[in-house]
Amino acid sequence: MRERSKFVPRLINAAIFILMEVAALRMLSDNADLQQLWIARGAHGFMGTVWGSTQGVKNYFSLRKTNENLARENFELHRELDTYRSLNHAVRVDSMGIRAGYLEGFEYIPAEVVKISRNKQHNYMILNKGYEDGIKEKSGIITRSGVVGIVDAVSAHYSYAFSFQNSDISISGRLGEEGAAGLLVWDGVSSRGAVLKEVPVHFKYAVGDTVYTSGHSLMFPPDIPLGIAGESRIINGATNEIRVDLFQDFTAIRYVTVVHNNDFDEVEGFLP
Repeated sequence: MRERSKFVPRLINAAIFILMEVAALRMLSDNADLQQLWIARGAHGFMGTVWGSTQGVKNYFSLRKTNENLARENFELHRELDTYRSLNHAVRVDSMGIRAGYLEGFEYIPAEVVKISRNKQHNYMILNKGYEDGIKEKSGIITRSGVVGIVDAVSAHYSYAFSFQNSDISISGRLGEEGAAGLLVWDGVSSRGAVLKEVPVHFKYAVGDTVYTSGHSLMFPPDIPLGIAGESRIINGATNEIRVDLFQDFTAIRYVTVVHNNDFDEVEGFLP
């Protein structure tokens, strides 16, 4: 009798469970369209995630090629722009009766920085091009944002260069289109800081003027924008020392252009 009394509640619970399952199946059948919509949305979301991840992987592996293509395009545009600058400079110089044919003697070679130092007073960079690629010593290194270094030594496939962020490097800079020239040097502190030295005090300028390569250097074409002139101070009562905010950020250099003046040795022969 006791066993029967235990069996009855179990039978009732089983019957209730079966009824609930039947009701659930009926509800699922009545709402099949809604269930299919949920399943479809879930499947689409999953496929979207997979496709997005796959495309991301493809983009990652194609990024280097894309960057190289952009660098080549930038190099070609930069070379064309420098050609126009040289022609414009030559016209101005010719109008004064001075021959400036050597400006047309620059050749341009694109390269990539494979190593660069930034935390020293004598920083350097190594490029992935050497003499077999046409790179020569005493060549300038530029980007679309300014001057970044000078080639010091070359091997067959690599070049060693002094970075502009080097206390031993100076380049000739000019204030504005027709302003005074001075020596532009790294300030030794920041990635975009420089100082234009030895500018005579009687030459006037305005804060915000653009500083360009002057053309007085044999390594760099004239009229390459370098940075913006800031505040100044008078040194020994004779010259101005002007702060310059460089266009080039030295924490973000990868693709560069090596420029070489083919008349460098001939012109240098006249120097004392």
